[in-house]
Amino acid sequence: MPPAEGGVREYRVEELAAAAGITVRTLRFYRERGLIPPPRREGRIAWYDEQHLARLRTIAALLERGHTLNGIADLTTAFESGRNVREVLAIDVPSEEEPVRLTPGELADHFAGEVTPENLAAALDLGYLATDGEEIVHISRRLLDVSAALVREGVPLAEVLAAGARVREHAEALAELFTELLRAHAAEEDLWRLRPLAKSVVEAELSMALDRRLRDKA
Repeated sequence: MPPAEGGVREYRVEELAAAAGITVRTLRFYRERGLIPPPRREGRIAWYDEQHLARLRTIAALLERGHTLNGIADLTTAFESGRNVREVLAIDVPSEEEPVRLTPGELADHFAGEVTPENLAAALDLGYLATDGEEIVHISRRLLDVSAALVREGVPLAEVLAAGARVREHAEALAELFTELLRAHAAEEDLWRLRPLAKSVVEAELSMALDRRLRDKA
């Protein structure tokens, strides 16, 4: 596995397959499906690097989470073209959340040692991450900062993401409840104006619930 220019570690096809825990046939199938980018060619030899290995591990993690190869292929195409950024960031919809653009290295710095293929797959599932060219886009600076703070406090990123998935389920249910309530009693053009009222109810109830839980455990 000689280093390429710049000292990047490289693998022949057999070495990459072994490192990823798959067969050479599977690796070639993924390549034909466009799930991994083309290798660097040196004569008749194909050289793969750490980015290819990371992609293969992410594919494995996504498969374990129930994604199909067709779905992963669509996801890969969308991410590499940046087409999904508008959808993930809801550019056409007003939002209080500020997206954050990061390099892969900056993302790793936020979560030292925790940016694994499994955690990356979970973040993709939640829609927390997208890519735009060579940059990674996180949907919310607040969520990024809070997640990083929890990891620094010793909470594993996998558990932070699992909690985020549960919070998302409850948040969607609350959003549906208040949307139905407001639509039943207010004009459509007033919904965005009344949105802060629903948010305040949720924030107040969560604050009181946390107080009760913390007192109960004291």
